[in-house]
Amino acid sequence: MASVVRSRRRTRLLLFLAVPLIACLGLATLSALSNLTLPPAPARLDQLSPLDKSRLQETLHLKSELGEAIWPAFGAKDIPVVVWNSRYTFLVGMAQPPADWERVPEDDFLGQLYYRQATQDPQNFAVRVGDRWAACLATKWETDNFLISKFREMMPGPFKLAFPYRLIVQPSEVQMTGVLHEAFHVFQVETAQAQFDDSEKAYPDGRRYWAADAAMHADWTAEIDRLARAVAAPTDAESRALAREFLAQRQQRRQAHGLDSALVDYERRFEWLEGLAKYVELSAWRAAATTKGYAALPALDADADFRHYTTYAQRRSQEMDQMKRQVGQEDETRFYYTGLAEATLLDRFMPDWKARVMAKGVWLEDLLQLAVQ
Repeated sequence: MASVVRSRRRTRLLLFLAVPLIACLGLATLSALSNLTLPPAPARLDQLSPLDKSRLQETLHLKSELGEAIWPAFGAKDIPVVVWNSRYTFLVGMAQPPADWERVPEDDFLGQLYYRQATQDPQNFAVRVGDRWAACLATKWETDNFLISKFREMMPGPFKLAFPYRLIVQPSEVQMTGVLHEAFHVFQVETAQAQFDDSEKAYPDGRRYWAADAAMHADWTAEIDRLARAVAAPTDAESRALAREFLAQRQQRRQAHGLDSALVDYERRFEWLEGLAKYVELSAWRAAATTKGYAALPALDADADFRHYTTYAQRRSQEMDQMKRQVGQEDETRFYYTGLAEATLLDRFMPDWKARVMAKGVWLEDLLQLAVQ
């Protein structure tokens, strides 16, 4: 009888151990199968793919229809767009480009010619094309493929096939509103040249700033906590109080760590330059999701990664969480998020802030101080 009991116990133990193992194997199988649905590479890289065109068409449609609600005069601003992959960089929306751009043969975008050149030193920002500025961003497939490749490099050998890379693939809205992020940089340089030029002066102070930043992480954590809570506060009174605490904490941090005027301006400049562009990026997504009567173009129906803007609330939450994670990261991306949060508070407390913030020497934190004092 005892041997039978021991046998049953061994059987139960084996089953207990086997269940999670089977579950893990099942999840690994599902992950591997999900990777079979990863977006395929474009059939050719020497022209824009049908999906590239559909996404760009919807981006321009979104800017045209809702751009004025996102930022005054932004929707009507004529801004060429440059998109690039590993081999070619494409130019859309410029009738007479410089001579180093060739016409894409036997193809068009919305019935108009578009142009290309070999990709060299690609970037995501506002770029000069002849005597004009253009919004520049990688194609969605190029970005997705880059992220997937980086994750594959980090995975230990046995996990390379099983990791669910499909989770890394971003909705098409990320790429489309990303183009508007870069388009807003063009808007900044063309409507607020003096402030844009001043903000570009931040870059030489980067090495010195990040050397000082290592000692500020605890204070930055407290500062960002107050800022995030101010954005999320349910009442205006609570939000104002937390915004004042954020500004006081910021002043205390700078004084405690002896930041000189150049390092203080390093923060302010990036919040203006990138925080405002991040604000426009997220505001475009929100406007598309919440504006009654707005509908994406039918061409996007064929895009498996397009979510019809329904994941805006989730994206906004992710962005606020990311702001907290930026503490400890030696990267000016931190200021994309703090600038975004300050702009969000200004929407709440200073309706005319967008007209003021484009003047030289006016920073987001200055306006927020006025709004909540």
